[in-house]
Amino acid sequence: MKAIWNGQVLATSDDTVIVEGNHYFPAEALDRSFFRESETSSVCPWKGTASYYDVVVGEDVNRDAAWFYPEPKPAAAEIDGRVAFWRGVEVVP
Repeated sequence: MKAIWNGQVLATSDDTVIVEGNHYFPAEALDRSFFRESETSSVCPWKGTASYYDVVVGEDVNRDAAWFYPEPKPAAAEIDGRVAFWRGVEVVP
């Protein structure tokens, strides 16, 4: 699978985990040059507290377009160390 935004491949992996329709990529599959930490967080009752990354391609910033769970709850252990995308990031085979 590939995560693409603004013509750039943000992540590539044959090992994604699908949860609630979202592909979670291994963190090591990310091209870190396109990511910067965000101050945003949110809480999911069964997964835990999510942290976010902004996706940056050139001058364009897609705020909070990637998220991960630094310490997922036991029910979401399969997404530990993984990152998912939204806000216009395409995930394609």
